[in-house]
Amino acid sequence: MRITTPRQATPLTTPGWSLGDIAVRRVDEIELPRETGPWLLPDATKEVLDQAPWLRPDFADADVPRLASHSFAVEAGGLRIVVDTGIGNAKRRANPAWNGLDTDFLERLAAAGFPPESVDLVITTHLHTDHVGWNTRLAGADWVPTFPNAHYLTSRTEWDHWAATDLDEARSQMFRDSVHPVRDAGQYDLVDVPEQGHEVAPGVFLVPAPGHTPGQVAVELRGGDRRALITGDSIHHPVQLSHPHVHSCVDTDPAQAIRTRARLLDALADTDALLLGTHFPQPTAGAVRRENGRYRLLAEHGREIPATAA
Repeated sequence: MRITTPRQATPLTTPGWSLGDIAVRRVDEIELPRETGPWLLPDATKEVLDQAPWLRPDFADADVPRLASHSFAVEAGGLRIVVDTGIGNAKRRANPAWNGLDTDFLERLAAAGFPPESVDLVITTHLHTDHVGWNTRLAGADWVPTFPNAHYLTSRTEWDHWAATDLDEARSQMFRDSVHPVRDAGQYDLVDVPEQGHEVAPGVFLVPAPGHTPGQVAVELRGGDRRALITGDSIHHPVQLSHPHVHSCVDTDPAQAIRTRARLLDALADTDALLLGTHFPQPTAGAVRRENGRYRLLAEHGREIPATAA
């Protein structure tokens, strides 16, 4: 089955947030099908959603959480950085909603001022199918790196975990078409990420966020005016602010994922820091506040930031 997302279905706008000397933009790929929420977050029931009325209408329908796939395009220290690369086009995937996509993602990335050849760095928060897809594109019959001049980064712990894992065919396919071609081109770099984080570009830090996968990282942006955190899959959906114990059905270590989520939220709460959800639907971002013994997200809509010359 081939699913085609209509090209130019929505304007090529790239909402963004300025952190002073760092700019970050959301580059949309697709909104995930309605059934994704109940599958991924089975404990996020209507009763749970009802306890956080602020989730509607942006983050939840009447009875299910809404999710999306997008990347973040970051300008920092004169570098162009892409954080996670979504599902990708023309990939053979077991999930019908991800199989054989044909979207205008690269046009959207270029509209944000990030044509593929201009990208300096690609950060992979973890090696899951919906985070590495645009690592590569088809060139004839071959998968080649989409970003020919970029270094691709992931944590050494993450890489070593999957290298030692007996992969099923679906995950093997993902590595064959979206990870190994980058490695074989000599463009993948592995990073040791200590507890205090590791700076990979001016103001851009990888910070440990294990649980969803053993070596997952979140990405902290320390701008001159403001701080932001790109979640990866440490927080799939804002319902996990009000109910941090709601975990993903594909977490490798749910207890560790809960501890990670609690640590990240505690550090963000009641500050001016921006939380940027890798799978949050629009408006995607907001500040974390404590409220009645729980957390909530004060949504913050981005604005279009003019693209700089490539």
